[in-house]
Amino acid sequence: MSIVLASFRFLSVRRGRALDSHASPAVRAMAPSPASSSVPARRKAAHVVAFAAALLCGVLSASLPASLPALAQAPAAPGELENVTLVTASGEHVFKVEVMRTDEQRARGLMFRKHLPADRGMLFDFKAEQRVSMWMRNTYIPLDMVFIARDGTVVNVAQDTEPLSERTIPSAGPALAVLEVNAGVARRIGLKAGDRVRHPLFGR
Repeated sequence: MSIVLASFRFLSVRRGRALDSHASPAVRAMAPSPASSSVPARRKAAHVVAFAAALLCGVLSASLPASLPALAQAPAAPGELENVTLVTASGEHVFKVEVMRTDEQRARGLMFRKHLPADRGMLFDFKAEQRVSMWMRNTYIPLDMVFIARDGTVVNVAQDTEPLSERTIPSAGPALAVLEVNAGVARRIGLKAGDRVRHPLFGR
């Protein structure tokens, strides 16, 4: 899921003249008379123009955003995994999570992914305790969202969130982080507000 739309920077390609029509005096002095060289000169100029056009087309195709829609809909590759432990009345439950620490990572989240292993999740680090809202835009996997305070206490749990929904899902109070796991996890392990989450992010 995501908290904001990801943005992309587009390369700007400046169109310049392929040929300079103002030759230097030395070049003009060395040039043969028009009668003897007009045809070869025109052929050479045509070859240079064709080469420059091909080069420009290559630059444009490489830099313009034609490929960006495909990029925008490609899921981010899973990053390094860290352990998060959820402590509930039923015991301790360990999940391996990707930690989203930058604006770009938090904006991307689990967008466009079609599968999340049962023991995996994603932890969003908001850097400061605050009221946060999440949504499910471009997110195909139903999730449980766990809002967590700075000391690792569960603030609230949003269960079984609706895929692709743009409805905002707010925290019930200030939260430092949000943990996303597969829908049904919270119910299965009995996770509720007041339970504890262990990870180096909390209790610092």
